[in-house]
Amino acid sequence: MTVTKTGTVVQVFRRLMASSDSAAGLALMAAAALALLVANIPGLDRCYDLLLSVPITVAAGSFAISKPLLLWVNDGLMALFFLLVGLELKRECLYGSLSSPRHMILPASAAFGGMLVPALFYVAFNTDDPLALRGWAIPTATDIAFSLGILALLGSRIPPALKVFLMALAIIDDLGAVLVIALFYTSELSALSAVLALLCMAVLILMNRRGVQRLAPFVLVGIIMWACVLKSGVHATLAGVALALAIPARPLGQEPSLLQRLEKGLHSWVSFLVLPLFAFANAGVELDGKALHQLLEPSPLGVIVGLFIGKQVGVSLFSWLAVRWGSARLPTGVSWWHIYGTAVLCGIGFTMSLFIGSLAFDPQDGDYLIANRTAVILASFLAAILGYIVLRLQPPRSSVTDNAGTDP
Repeated sequence: MTVTKTGTVVQVFRRLMASSDSAAGLALMAAAALALLVANIPGLDRCYDLLLSVPITVAAGSFAISKPLLLWVNDGLMALFFLLVGLELKRECLYGSLSSPRHMILPASAAFGGMLVPALFYVAFNTDDPLALRGWAIPTATDIAFSLGILALLGSRIPPALKVFLMALAIIDDLGAVLVIALFYTSELSALSAVLALLCMAVLILMNRRGVQRLAPFVLVGIIMWACVLKSGVHATLAGVALALAIPARPLGQEPSLLQRLEKGLHSWVSFLVLPLFAFANAGVELDGKALHQLLEPSPLGVIVGLFIGKQVGVSLFSWLAVRWGSARLPTGVSWWHIYGTAVLCGIGFTMSLFIGSLAFDPQDGDYLIANRTAVILASFLAAILGYIVLRLQPPRSSVTDNAGTDP
């Protein structure tokens, strides 16, 4: 009996690891759980804070960047995540689900509603607090790794088109987050650094036009551009997206393009190192009575309602409007209950919501920062559970017909 149980556990583990999406989601969950555990054990919580505050300096002559470990993770490693997002966005726009305007309308509408409605919910809760209003974008984000990981756990019960829909929606959502960061979370600009960053971008575009197919020159100029963007006052992670847009997407005869090779090479590193490290560095909140009481204050309550309710309403409503007006149709095998379950999963803000929260509130805004982190974790957990249940209750895809244009 013991052998059978052990064998079953091993089989389940192997099946999970065979799916990169589900394995990435599990890695994120494990990192977040470890951070919460460490932050709530006396003694270890102090070590956790000291580790994240360790100063690290990189200098070349008179040029130097000095930041604590936490900011190296948030500003440096997360640039790799945004590089991957940019690569995926460019590939999807050129060759994938976003290459056809008609196919793009449904996920684009859902993504727009999934950003607009949560933001409105948050603002409604915080109209009288100018400081809290800085966090309006926190509930607008969707964690692509977490949400796809939950979807992957459902295996063959889910229509393949639903994964494509969620991936396209999440990529457009991430693009929206990039624009929000650039427009609303940029500090005072340094003209010299901004000009140098633009010159780096011009060099990258020139290398693309000249047909450069080696990765090293792009990486070298990209690192210089990242440092310039960091010094300019614009958030440094945007350099990752800019670099991605300059990577050549043209295939080399029968060989994959530089974009495809870089995306494939980055995927595992981002999924199993960058995002778990970010989760570990940012999810460690102390869950004491004060933290739980703060969840009832307007700012964290706006985050919870925005992510858990606003995402459901926004994604579902705007998807329905796009179909109702004839601009789009449901993909083959996807029902309105599938759309609703996916809308719930979009409430898993986690990585991106934590990231935007770290931009919205400075460390001196301690109560806002910690309370909103706790709210993001709670709302993401609720969305993951409910989204999984809704989709798990749907009939297997073999028994689902094309319900395009039908109401739930």
